[in-house]
Amino acid sequence: MKTEASLPVKSPKNYVTTRRLTERELFNRACELLEEKLTRGQSFCNPNTVKDFLRFKLAPYEREVFGVMLLDSQHQLLEFRELFYGTINAAPVYPREVVKAVIETNAAAVIFAHNHPSGVAEPSDADKRVTERLKTALNTIDVATLDHIVVGKETVSFAERGLL
Repeated sequence: MKTEASLPVKSPKNYVTTRRLTERELFNRACELLEEKLTRGQSFCNPNTVKDFLRFKLAPYEREVFGVMLLDSQHQLLEFRELFYGTINAAPVYPREVVKAVIETNAAAVIFAHNHPSGVAEPSDADKRVTERLKTALNTIDVATLDHIVVGKETVSFAERGLL
């Protein structure tokens, strides 16, 4: 149980804080709770679960952030990493850094994600190209790319659209 004054204290089904939280702090706390729950055995096989998790993680940002869900062979979350930070409409993505994160965590599969601060979640041609580059790089080390989620006012799944 966390005991710091600024962190939530868990009671049977309620969380209590000792001070007011900003919206961003509240989102961060919700993400921590969701991440903790999801690292305890739930597989990320349901696209809605993935979308909800990533919406909490990425929607609040005012600039583009690219992250990766690093999953084990059962598609359970090992770690979520925010890898690249950009501007209001772009973020540089380097396959080498993605491969490095995969190897460090011994991930067997990944789900990419990034936000569109404009709120329009429609994947761009650049989004499609970078996904293909990353997928190709990871295929060389036998790591599956399960999806790429774009978070805006809504979320778009490459897998659901047949783009993978």
